[in-house]
Amino acid sequence: MIYLDYLSTTPCDPAVVKTMLPWFGEDFGNPHSPHGPGRKAADALERARESVVRLLGVETREIVFTSGATEANNLAIKGAARHLARLGDPRRRIVTVATEHKCVLESVRDLKSGGFEAVVLGVDCEGRVDPEALREALKVPTLLVSIMAANNETGVLQDIPQLAAIVKERGALMHVDLAQMAGKMPVSLRDVDLASVSAHKMYGPKGIGALYVRRKPRVRLEPLFSGGGQERGLRSGTLATPLIVGFGEAADLAAVTMGDEAARQVFLRDDLWAQLREGLPGIVLNGAGAPRLAGALNVCLPEGCRALDVLEACPDVAASTGSACTAAEIAPSYVLTAMGLSAEKASRCLRLSVGRSTSKADIDRAASLLIAAARACQPN
Repeated sequence: MIYLDYLSTTPCDPAVVKTMLPWFGEDFGNPHSPHGPGRKAADALERARESVVRLLGVETREIVFTSGATEANNLAIKGAARHLARLGDPRRRIVTVATEHKCVLESVRDLKSGGFEAVVLGVDCEGRVDPEALREALKVPTLLVSIMAANNETGVLQDIPQLAAIVKERGALMHVDLAQMAGKMPVSLRDVDLASVSAHKMYGPKGIGALYVRRKPRVRLEPLFSGGGQERGLRSGTLATPLIVGFGEAADLAAVTMGDEAARQVFLRDDLWAQLREGLPGIVLNGAGAPRLAGALNVCLPEGCRALDVLEACPDVAASTGSACTAAEIAPSYVLTAMGLSAEKASRCLRLSVGRSTSKADIDRAASLLIAAARACQPN
C-alpha cells in the first residue's frame, strides 16, 4: 500500500511512540494529583507544553491542551463569542470563509441561534480570500474572524499576516485554524488572537491538540463545558499525559526537520504531478496559481474519470477525494465548488499528499497505478 493521504492524518513517528509508552503503564499518575507520581506526570506535561510553545513561538501560559483541532476551533469561536456577549459587547457579526473545515463552519452557524450573524466569504478560483472582500465585511462592527492557514483539501495557503492585520485594524478577534500548517512550515501569530493545532497532522497521536489564546492583550473565553477547572479553567478534565507527551515530541521533531522535509516533499509532489500530467492529458491542478503546502496535490482528472472509480480500481494507493471528515457524504466537495468547480468536475478530483515516509519509488509506482486506473475508467 502506498499512502498518499497525509493531509488526512499522519502516522505516529517511532520516536513519538517510544516517548509515550512509559506514560501508559509505568508512570500512570494523574497529573493533577499532589503526590510523587502525579507531580512527575505534571512535569512531563509542562515539558511537552514548552515544546509546543517553541514550535509556535508563543508563551507557555498561552497554550491550552484540547482533544484536537475540532475542539480547539469550537472553543475559540464559541468561547470568544459567548464571553463577549455575556459582557454586553453589542457586536454580533462573525466572519469566516466558505472553504473552512466543517467544524469551523458549523461552529459559526451554531452561534446564529444565539443571535449572532454569520458571514461566510467566498474565495477566488485558486481558493484564496480577497482582502478587499474581508475589508468590506468588516465595515459592520465584527466580533471575530476565523480563517484557516492551509486548506485541508487543496493545501492552498491564505496570507494570514495580511488578513490578520486587516482584522486587527477593525478591532475584531482573529482566529486561525493551524491544523494543516503547524509542524510543516514556520508560522507567525502576530496579530492573531486564537489558533488551533492538532497533533495527528504532524506525526503525533490522535486525540490531542491545543489552542493558542493570546495573553497580552488578554483574550478571554467561556469554557465549552464545566468541570474541575484544569487548563486555567478553559478546558476542564484530566489531561491525557501519554498523548500530550507524544504531542511534545512530535513538535520537537517538526521544529528540527520541517525545512529539509518541506524541500523533499515539494520535489516528490512536483514529480508526481509531472508524471500524472504526462500520462493523463486533460488533467488539471486545482489551486495551481496559489502557494500551497509542500506535500499537497489536488487534481481534477480528465473527463469521464470519476475519482471514486479510479480509487476503487487502484486499491494499492491510499488517497481520497476530499476531506476525511466528509468522506461519507455523496455531495461533491464544498471546498472545490466554492472555488468555482462544477459538481461534475468536483467528482473527478483526487486529493493526494506526500509525507515523511514517501519515497521516489512510491511516487513512480503510484503515478503508474493511478494513470492506468484512470485510463481504464475513461469511456471508450
